[in-house]
Amino acid sequence: MRISIATWNINSVRLRIDQVARFVKAFRPDVLCLQETKCPDQKFPLKRFARLGYVHSALNGQKGYHGVAVLSRLPFDQTSMRIFCERSDCRHIAAVLGERAGLRDPLAIHNFYVPAGGDEPDPGINAKFAHKLAFLDEMRVCAELAAAPHPRAILVGDLNVAPLEHDVWSHKRLLDVVSHTPIEIRHDGRQAGAGLAAALGPRSGGGDARVVIVI
Repeated sequence: MRISIATWNINSVRLRIDQVARFVKAFRPDVLCLQETKCPDQKFPLKRFARLGYVHSALNGQKGYHGVAVLSRLPFDQTSMRIFCERSDCRHIAAVLGERAGLRDPLAIHNFYVPAGGDEPDPGINAKFAHKLAFLDEMRVCAELAAAPHPRAILVGDLNVAPLEHDVWSHKRLLDVVSHTPIEIRHDGRQAGAGLAAALGPRSGGGDARVVIVI
């Protein structure tokens, strides 16, 4: 069974709901993962998404900041969320597609909004950067991100790390710029879990969505 998953840092779901509607009408992904929704769960525009065909949802949001969501045309077998760095700041949500969605082998989807890290790439003087590195460290050792008990798992979201040279316009010029520094790349949470697939969403808020195909 072929499943399409779109990931998008939406930078306020209520502000950009019309853009979302145009996108899903054009591309019709089975699952839509949003980051930086900036919306408490009770005010999330679920009715609008239901009219668009996304009647299943997993939400982890708050007022004004952060927030992640997974919207789906297919029913979930399970949903969960995890707190990182002992902060309830709504940066992770997970959903498992399985028997209810018609899948023989379950697929776990982890949706993240990793801290941006501020401007100065020095954890000694920049608390935001220290938090980012600690967050990435927890991702790397997180048991829920390991392949078992779901051999098929995918990590999507705004991970705020560009690890490869071809991910940026100039590798040499950006080595000291947050998101492409060597220390961030060493801490990169996409190393979590053997066999865990990863798809990096757009780095800046309100960017274009990306679509992943899982078979």
